[in-house]
Amino acid sequence: MHVISTPNAPAAIGPYAQAIVTDGWVFTSGQIPLTAEGMLAGTDIETQTEQVFDNLAAVLSAAGASLDQVVKSTVFVQDLNDFARLNAVYARRFGSHTPARSTVQVARLPRDVLVEIEFVARRAA
Repeated sequence: MHVISTPNAPAAIGPYAQAIVTDGWVFTSGQIPLTAEGMLAGTDIETQTEQVFDNLAAVLSAAGASLDQVVKSTVFVQDLNDFARLNAVYARRFGSHTPARSTVQVARLPRDVLVEIEFVARRAA
């Protein structure tokens, strides 16, 4: 098991790793829309989703993986009324790659952000 930590994504704000790699699998922790410096990125769902993807791409890269290798995502959203706008960013960032996904509305997210996303990816052999 290998702990992933990169300065290109926000540092963990609790007792957890940005990601764990084990047996070629990459399990990211949920990322919220903080910049690598810890500042909140935007107040709208599109800007926040873009930042979350930037963070996750940085964590995946540090783990030797990429968005193309994501097999499962879990999306936590504060308001499902934002789903179509979030989904537009999500679809553009993944392109033709369509990993399995769960999306759930939650009562509250850390720092009262609008979205948090986590990935499971499989590194190339």
